[in-house]
Amino acid sequence: MGDLEDSSNIRLAAFALREARKNRKAIPPITQTYGIHGLEISYEIAKINNAERLRTGAKEIGKKIGLTSKAVQIQLGVDQPDFGTLFSDMEYLDSDEVPTSKLLQPKVEAEIAFVLANDIQGSISSYGEFLNSILYALPALEIVDSAIENWKIKLEDTVADNASCGLFVLGNQPVTLGNLDLAGVGMVLRKNGAVESVGSGAACLNHPLRAAYWLAKNLIERGQSLKEGEIILSGALGPMVSIRSGDDLDAEIKGLGRVSCKMI
Repeated sequence: MGDLEDSSNIRLAAFALREARKNRKAIPPITQTYGIHGLEISYEIAKINNAERLRTGAKEIGKKIGLTSKAVQIQLGVDQPDFGTLFSDMEYLDSDEVPTSKLLQPKVEAEIAFVLANDIQGSISSYGEFLNSILYALPALEIVDSAIENWKIKLEDTVADNASCGLFVLGNQPVTLGNLDLAGVGMVLRKNGAVESVGSGAACLNHPLRAAYWLAKNLIERGQSLKEGEIILSGALGPMVSIRSGDDLDAEIKGLGRVSCKMI
């Protein structure tokens, strides 16, 4: 594929994903339709659509890490993490009603969210320096969503689709890291009162803070940054669960508390 054709297909794939979300109509994988192959091209597609969101008034408020759980990787047939951008219109708080009208084919994951105490940019010399940038943690629900029909995605498909970002719900009470064993924390996710997903912090790249550190280093290598007060959704602690309007969702993460919402 030549440079001109490559550039044209990047723009066409970005437009197709944007229209799919606008019209709430999933599309075939862009890896097939537009011959999109390679992570850098996929991140460029996401960048185009993220710039459009900013142009229309959304505010960037953080990043999410996707595909950190081996169980989720197996579910989707991929083998490494990715990341996407969180925007202000994605955020909900504990006990909120969350509209499915914004989504195509949602699934839910329970995660640990981190909030940053200061900017991370330019360089990061050590894990200790990174840890000093974490202000506190919160329990979170990520409502992941895909513009690709039936979630039949390759890694390039989900990366281009902003890491399958949908919406997210944050718990109320921030918790300082202190003596928390974030790898050892247990997670139970319930849908309509029934247990649907069980996991632990270790499911998230062996430790949620290691996942967040992976993100920080990856962004810096790309010339990007994280800012004070921004949110990092560090990745699933267990398998994803399909959801629909009317579902009551509740997750408990030991040491961090509970977070819930109702899909409407």
